[in-house]
Amino acid sequence: MICIVGNMPVLQIGRHQVSGYDTRCIHSSIEKAADRAGLGDFAFVDDVYDGVIHYLEKTCPLRLLRIEELYERVRHMLKRIGYASIAFSLEPEAPAVTISLERAARDAGLGFELAFFKELQEELNELKGYGASEVYFCDIESCVRILKQCEDWNEDCAHLEADILDWLQKVGTQPERQGYRIRANVRNLSPVTLP
Repeated sequence: MICIVGNMPVLQIGRHQVSGYDTRCIHSSIEKAADRAGLGDFAFVDDVYDGVIHYLEKTCPLRLLRIEELYERVRHMLKRIGYASIAFSLEPEAPAVTISLERAARDAGLGFELAFFKELQEELNELKGYGASEVYFCDIESCVRILKQCEDWNEDCAHLEADILDWLQKVGTQPERQGYRIRANVRNLSPVTLP
């Protein structure tokens, strides 16, 4: 199920707000928690998931819901139906998050490439800590122009764009160019020396 803007609250994942999100991550998180708790045959995964979705669509009074609060609600539901072992094994999984590389470049400062990579590493680690596994990067061209302090795209810009993709590969995100954005997976994120 995909979140339709207006029916579900916006999810706060770290400093990012996500709307229009896919809720399958909640279902997956419940299934994995049941496996970790030794209850791989837990028959109520769909029922708990449906209850969470009903709450989000119909009864949640919040317009902005922190992901930690969402999973506390799931834990509470599991405990109420007698599955505290699954509740204690529950680890948050977040829907895909989109990161503007332009914003990261502005935060790092004009022309400060090393600060940009440091900022990006911290942001990816933070998102991984919140249970995000899939990240989309947008605004790469704007980002490169800010860091290179130029109006027109040139060879230096192309090199920096390649360096960004190479750095994402080195930290283990398996970047994949998808038109104007880059899809990356932060599950296997590892620390790496800055370029």
